[in-house]
Amino acid sequence: MGFVRGRRWLTALLLLLLALAGGIVWLVANARAMPVVRHMEIALPFPADAPRRPITVAWMTDSHLSGPDNSPERMARIVALVNGLKPDLIALGGDYMGDAKGGATYDPEQSLAPFAALRAPLGVVAVLGNHDARKHAGIGRKQWRILFDRLSIRLLDNEAVRTGPLAVGGLRDIYTARPDIPGTLAEMRVLGGAPLMLSHGPDVFPLLPDQSMLTLVGHTHCGQVALPFVGIVYVPSRYRTRYACGIYRDGAKTMVVSGGLGTSGLPIRMLAPPDVWLITIRPR
Repeated sequence: MGFVRGRRWLTALLLLLLALAGGIVWLVANARAMPVVRHMEIALPFPADAPRRPITVAWMTDSHLSGPDNSPERMARIVALVNGLKPDLIALGGDYMGDAKGGATYDPEQSLAPFAALRAPLGVVAVLGNHDARKHAGIGRKQWRILFDRLSIRLLDNEAVRTGPLAVGGLRDIYTARPDIPGTLAEMRVLGGAPLMLSHGPDVFPLLPDQSMLTLVGHTHCGQVALPFVGIVYVPSRYRTRYACGIYRDGAKTMVVSGGLGTSGLPIRMLAPPDVWLITIRPR
């Protein structure tokens, strides 16, 4: 009788271990999946000299290039996916550097290399994230700018650029640096385009003025792990889960929070898939 009872306990333990192993494989597979393409439309005030046709913007952020969930090969597939969407402009949201998660790690130049294949008529623009700060990446903003210049990508560091009908502003990462919101907005007004603001994380949103403007951010990974019936329980933000994922509107301003492409910490995702946003901006 004791032998039979012992066999049952052993069988139960093996089944539990198999279920645990299967769950881990599933969580990592979720992180390695191709991103969901999310869509939204918004009307912004186009300048009088701009054609009255819509503009599409592809928003990619938080690649965190490192194994076992993200690799140059996976990023090449994602870049091909984004190119296939045929956006007018491509914007990158920072956190190109990955963590040591038990797989391969890559230096700053290698972390940017997949983006060399991006193609868009109005070009590619980018901002930096908290994982790209010197203490993580080992290089500063001047070195990052050199790397981006080699790829013909415009790095926006508290500055703005006019591309097509858009005045695109890019803020420094609010978690590791000081974003110059008034100065960047002033540059955008001088350029005279429809206002599109890029920032790595959502904590800038309450600091922006109440005006017709679209802000694109990442950083949250949409929680990376969302629990069934509970949802997102943690986001690295002073506002906690207030701006965790998706579209937010406050008065005249709108913000899109992307779940990003890679992972931070553990190479897993649950109910928070990686994503890319394709945003159509129409003239008002």
